[in-house]
Amino acid sequence: MSAPYYQDDRVTLYHGDCREVTEWLEADVLVTDPPYGRAWKQGDTGTARGWASDKHEGIANDGDTTARDWALNAWAVTGACGKPRPMVVFGDLTLAPPLGTKHVLIYDKGNDAGFTGAVGGYRRNVEGVYLIGSHGSGLGGRSAIVSTSRSAGGNLARTTGHPHTKPLDVMERLIAHTTGTVADPFAGSGSTLVAAKQLGRKAIGVELEERYCEVIAKRLAQDVLDFGEMGA
Repeated sequence: MSAPYYQDDRVTLYHGDCREVTEWLEADVLVTDPPYGRAWKQGDTGTARGWASDKHEGIANDGDTTARDWALNAWAVTGACGKPRPMVVFGDLTLAPPLGTKHVLIYDKGNDAGFTGAVGGYRRNVEGVYLIGSHGSGLGGRSAIVSTSRSAGGNLARTTGHPHTKPLDVMERLIAHTTGTVADPFAGSGSTLVAAKQLGRKAIGVELEERYCEVIAKRLAQDVLDFGEMGA
């Protein structure tokens, strides 16, 4: 049993590698933004636009999809007999989706997002959200395009220090259509955990980098009074 880095009446956060700290496997639904496996890095583009430097050396375990695939497989294997537990997993649309994907949602980051790395005059302002496991099916339903009600831009990442920050309204929307305790083995700057708490849900998170654990703990300690619409 690992000692929590942070804990309150709804959320428990662990500092470590999710392949070693496995308490998250006891939850009911997996909602996570894992390393995509694209070896992402970013040069300094901020100063050219009058911002502070936004240079970043990349995300741990992002060289390939090994960490992501291990977590998704562990989640599937440890589920009780019967229906596989649901997963909601962000990913890069230029890479192959995770095995077992049943549906792909499009996360629209906003017209002011994806400024760097544009190709052919098109911004990188969308990502995939993969539904895996048991989610139910039928007629009707919501739009498969999930967008934020605020300006996404680079402000979110600059506020938390995490380059793949996501708005809380997007995370709340995804979590709201699930049930039970939420797991996020790649907690980043904590959007999944903060959103779950704001919805009155229990959540278990794991984050490898201590600097982001500190960001998450501060956000959660504010008891839903979050410092801006942030995420990751």
